[in-house]
Amino acid sequence: MRTATYFFIFLNLSLALFEEPAVYPLPFLATAVLEVLCLLVFLGRLTHFAKVTLYNVFWKDTKNICIMVAILLSLTDLAIYGVLRLYDVRSIRWSRIVRPIFLINFAESRQQIRRAFRSIRNTLPEITYVFLLFMFSLLMFSLMALKLFGERNLQTAEGLPYFRNYLEIVFDLYVLVTTANSPDVMMPAFDFSSWYALFFIAFVIVNTYIFMSLFLAVVYNNYKKHLKVMPGGACD
Repeated sequence: MRTATYFFIFLNLSLALFEEPAVYPLPFLATAVLEVLCLLVFLGRLTHFAKVTLYNVFWKDTKNICIMVAILLSLTDLAIYGVLRLYDVRSIRWSRIVRPIFLINFAESRQQIRRAFRSIRNTLPEITYVFLLFMFSLLMFSLMALKLFGERNLQTAEGLPYFRNYLEIVFDLYVLVTTANSPDVMMPAFDFSSWYALFFIAFVIVNTYIFMSLFLAVVYNNYKKHLKVMPGGACD
């Protein structure tokens, strides 16, 4: 039973490779049948849990509730997506994001996976403040960029408006935190005046070298703390 559960969990997660947009596209009917088969197996396994577990214990276990909700969401999304395809309406499979729930919450799953997941879950509230500070810095730098460059009618190398839309500025500077678009993102401003490079240097120092290092340190320390205090193999 454990091997069968692992197989269908793996199959369910692998469907993302074959569903539109896919790496190796298969007909919708084929992927839909495979997904329904996986969900039926999960439902049967959950029913088996209910038969051998006390009623109160079964319904108080959040893992069982999560699995039932994930099955319901997946079936609902599959039905809606299928109906929309009949009417040639383009849509997306939003329920893909709930598929890892089956890997985490089934009793057959390894305790280390659940422990790691619980550590991540417990760490998130404690890094929220650092994340909010980072977002505040990003939004303030984006506002400064809009004021500095928005009225100068600058253009990118592709001839597109440069730093005139606030949301696009936020996204470009967010990417700059990873230095993926450096120094391309600053070249139109640099070509206009080399002094504008100071703005981007200050942004990278504050957000990439200071905030990202601080963020990483907070995440690591809190994750390690929660991982240590958890009893080995204990379940919620």
